Amino acid sequence: MKSILHLNLHREWFAAIANKTKRIEYRTQTPYWRRRLEGRHYDAIQFRNGYATKAPEMLVEFRGLRRYGKGRNAYYAIRLGRILKITRWKP
Repeated sequence: MKSILHLNLHREWFAAIANKTKRIEYRTQTPYWRRRLEGRHYDAIQFRNGYATKAPEMLVEFRGLRRYGKGRNAYYAIRLGRILKITRWKP
């Protein structure tokens, strides 16, 4: 069974990933994201543009996780692979 990370995005960032211009998704290093990202293996990322029942969705290959910075400036860089599936999206 595939392990999928679920993330919600604003339209601007969802469109950039769908257009293949954004290849890395960033998240700050907080305790919340540390629990969700560190020490886990994901096969794919399910991006969703909003919370509506018919919101656009996109399944993207998970290529890895990197940590950058120190202290308050620390963040995660989630590397994105190829787009596996897009539903309900019109560019």
